[in-house]
Amino acid sequence: MNILHLSSSPRGPTAESYRLSRRIVDLLVARQPDAVLVDRSIGEGGIAHVDGNYATSQHDAAAEPGQEGAVARSEALIRELEDSDVLVIGTPMHNLAVPSALKAWIDHVVRAGRTFNVTSAGKVGLLSDRPVFIAVSSGGVFSGERARQPDFLTPYLKVVLSTIGLKDLNFFSIEGTGYGPEALKEARAAAERALVDHFSARDSGERYDWATALARRQA
Repeated sequence: MNILHLSSSPRGPTAESYRLSRRIVDLLVARQPDAVLVDRSIGEGGIAHVDGNYATSQHDAAAEPGQEGAVARSEALIRELEDSDVLVIGTPMHNLAVPSALKAWIDHVVRAGRTFNVTSAGKVGLLSDRPVFIAVSSGGVFSGERARQPDFLTPYLKVVLSTIGLKDLNFFSIEGTGYGPEALKEARAAAERALVDHFSARDSGERYDWATALARRQA
């Protein structure tokens, strides 16, 4: 099993989203000890925004853009994603949505003619589906009865990732990190319980058959 771990917080390993996503990676590796892990940290601007050459290629289907710059970077990131059997994303919520670092990655991998096609029926994803685990951290609370802020991150990721064919999305969150140490401790415990319940269900076959899924992707 190949795991692609994408971390997008500028705080690096000290970020709650990073810690939660690494916990997911650990749970995956415990189930597949021979898993190959690729860590890509983009939180500190590791991926530049797309350039004019790339934008032209997306604007005009008849254009013949050069294969350097953002186009070359896009191809490398897409191939890295294609090689993965499981994608794990760690992301903070910035201003109610995804941070710009994660958006830059998305702009490179959601690419017309490469990871999706535009048809008369709408956009059709070209990537094979695979499990995607998304670990979200937020200073405020955006879900449940205690929600006090909107959530534009979750619906956006659901739509944009499904555009390229990734629909097996599994969200976990640590919310209210700005409410003090006790609140953070409670949020971490809740996230851990959610992870244990989720992976226990997958292991039992109630929600997911790992062996069948990997065999299907590797066929």
